[in-house]
Amino acid sequence: MNTPQLVVHRDKELMAQAAAARLITKIVDAQASRGTASVVLTGGRNGNGLLAALAAAPARDAIDWTRLDLWWGDERYLPEGDPERNVTQAREALLDSVPLDPERVHAMPASDGPYGTDVEAAAEAYAAELAKAAGPENHGSVPTFDVLMLGVGPDTHVASLFPELPAVRETERTVVGVHGAPKPPPTRISLTLPAIRSAREVWLLAAGEDKAEAAAIALSGAGEIQAPAAGARGRSRTLWLLDSAAASQLPRSLYPPASP
Repeated sequence: MNTPQLVVHRDKELMAQAAAARLITKIVDAQASRGTASVVLTGGRNGNGLLAALAAAPARDAIDWTRLDLWWGDERYLPEGDPERNVTQAREALLDSVPLDPERVHAMPASDGPYGTDVEAAAEAYAAELAKAAGPENHGSVPTFDVLMLGVGPDTHVASLFPELPAVRETERTVVGVHGAPKPPPTRISLTLPAIRSAREVWLLAAGEDKAEAAAIALSGAGEIQAPAAGARGRSRTLWLLDSAAASQLPRSLYPPASP
């Protein structure tokens, strides 16, 4: 297991801009070495802030958007186009302004799609889509994502894996339907921890004082059932990107120098 690395920025705006620049570099490097890149997006204010910063970055044009696969870590099981859906917010923040290949934008199913109210069937369909995209080199039923991003909730949840709920205990399936989520809406689709851990790099984003306790708990050795963020890690790197407010309760031994 790799030790999490921390980068602490002065404020959430700088964090978003720096994370966007970091992501551009990762995508360009992956495309240069393998021809394509694969990224898992996250919603929430920090995930959307990063996408907005990426949209505004001049260096975004260094990416070959037609050779980029986009996936999602979780989704609210709501109708297509609902403003609360992560994919809707991502389209507004970035996706509609770049020349993506629609076949490579892998949105999770909507509640008014072919699976109707059956969120478990929708989750199975997304798992099948992931498995279809996985090659022999991936050693499993999920592609080896270059970067998988996760927002950290105040309760330490990541994706739609909430503390103590069944989804965070899943060890076999890669995608699950989530019922009774403590944060509305209650019905969601989520990657599981085994799927998250298939990524080369996992980036956890946390900004604001309301995330400080969660970051401290997850980075202090808590168990993943009680603190799902503690179980999110990449194959080669696990990176926490925080602002100074979110890092304010971290032990000084963990706290790196602030970025300029």
